[in-house]
Parts: sequence; structure tokens; C-alpha cells
Amino acid sequence: MEELQLIPVKTRILTPQDDIVDAIEKYAKDQIGPNDVVSVAESVVAITQGRAVRPEELNPGILARIMCRFVPQKGSMSSIYGMQAAMNVDGEWRMFFAMLMGMLGKLVGRSGLFYELAGPQAALVDDVTGTMPPFDKHIVYGPDDPEGVAEAIKQRFGCYGAVVADVNDLKRARVVGITAGLEPQKVAKILIDNPFGNASQMTPVVIIRNYAQAEARVVQHS
Repeated sequence: MEELQLIPVKTRILTPQDDIVDAIEKYAKDQIGPNDVVSVAESVVAITQGRAVRPEELNPGILARIMCRFVPQKGSMSSIYGMQAAMNVDGEWRMFFAMLMGMLGKLVGRSGLFYELAGPQAALVDDVTGTMPPFDKHIVYGPDDPEGVAEAIKQRFGCYGAVVADVNDLKRARVVGITAGLEPQKVAKILIDNPFGNASQMTPVVIIRNYAQAEARVVQHS
């Protein structure tokens, strides 16, 4: 039985003028089989949806300027622009409440409350330099309807499944959109070493080849 493989797919720079499913068809159609899972980087999906804004288009308020100071420097929310971008979508006072509860939670040993309560954009917004040029000069929001995007990919190519994933070089992988029958944690673990190349590599699509066979083999041995 063939082993599971990760196949990065090279594209050109994708823009808001592109449709992500059409782009996958153009660059990867002949490589996708019925036993494969197609994964695509969430930031590139968002870019094709026009969900990117330049920092100068934002007007950070006092709450954003204060709250960003309480976020670790590696996070997009540590930027006044990243914080304000999330506030513009999820609401300033919701974000403020989440920050307050997050601080209280840490006092009793509970971490992660801020991102649980703040809304989806707090975890998905990419600050400047967080994605590929020329969009490294933009704030990129999380994608709209990632579940629908994943399902559209599966339907178009007849593959075993599809996911929209948020993966970085810090060994953090999270599936934000997935088709029925796949387990987000399993797919995230497969992608943990970040096979995506959103910068000069221009490989925002990764085919997880032979996923169905690998899954069947696990079931047989369980």
C-alpha cells in the first residue's frame, strides 16, 4: 500500500481577482486523486476573497493601542493594526471583555480564554509580514466560510476531502475549514511541519496524497 505523501503545488501569486477553486484546478487538477485530501492555506483563501487591508486604511483607537501591549510579541494581536483589524470585525467591547477574562483566567491557571472569547478573527488575522508578497504589506483577515470553501474543493475534484488550514513555522497547525468525514486534529498533525510556502515558494496548496489508504490502514490495525 502506498504511503501518505505531502505534495506542495506551486502557483503564481494569487490575488482578489482569483477564485481559489479555479486556481487549484489550473495548477493541481491532474495531481489530485480520489484518495487524496487537498489542503490550502487560509491566508491565501482570504486574499482571494478580498479580505486584506493596508494598515494605513485602519484607524487604531485607544483600546487597540492599550490592549496590544498585553499580547506576546509573536502574535498578530501584539500589533496595534492587527488588534484594530480584529476589533473592526469582532467588536471592540467583545475584544476588551475577552482580554479582561483572559487576564483573570491566567490568575487561576486557565490559559487561552482570550482567543476562546474574542471571536474567530483574533486567532486568524495575519499582521504585516504574515503572508506572501505583495500582501506582506497588508493585514489579512481570516477567510469567509472556510467550510464552504473546503466543500467546494471536494465537489470540484472528487477527492477524499479538503481542508483550509492555518499553519505556521512555530509548529502550530489549525484546521479552520474541513469536509465531513475528516478529523481536524489528525489533519493538523500531518501539516504541523508547515509544508505550505506562502512567500517566494508560492506553494499555498498541499495535496495530502493517499490519505484514504493511510486512514484505512489505521482502522485495520486498531
